Amino acid sequence: MKISRLVAMAGLAGSLFFSSLSFASAVNLGENDVAIHGYDPVAYFVNNKPVEGSAKYTATHEGAIYRFSSAENRDMFKANADKYAPQFGGYCAMGVALNKKLDVDPAAFYIKGDKLYLNLNKTVQKKWLEDVPGNLKIANRVWDGIEDLTVAEANAEE
Repeated sequence: MKISRLVAMAGLAGSLFFSSLSFASAVNLGENDVAIHGYDPVAYFVNNKPVEGSAKYTATHEGAIYRFSSAENRDMFKANADKYAPQFGGYCAMGVALNKKLDVDPAAFYIKGDKLYLNLNKTVQKKWLEDVPGNLKIANRVWDGIEDLTVAEANAEE
């Protein structure tokens, strides 16, 4: 009786562990599970520029820890995290359109339709801006196929 219960508990723990791994890959996490390299996602909308967040003001959303420059921004995020969290799990939007999960430069951002899009760097952002509607259409379609892949799986050459 004890062994079967132990095996069942181990199986449950294993499934929770592996489900958390696939969940975490949907969000671009940095050191200590911090998103956007510690930049405040609300500040992009309020200040129209990237602002570093503080470990003093944090909130968790979809397995990621977001930092904020103020308690007010943190509270705004908590009230509507889906509005402020970056699209495509915080991966490079142009990278997603190219079927890749790439990291981002917090300074390479674009807001369209109340959605935050980040890019690998300013050069990639220029390419993204050449055809935002077309790139969004492709990225939204591709994201469904790579969202739950690890970075290594998404970026593997076929």
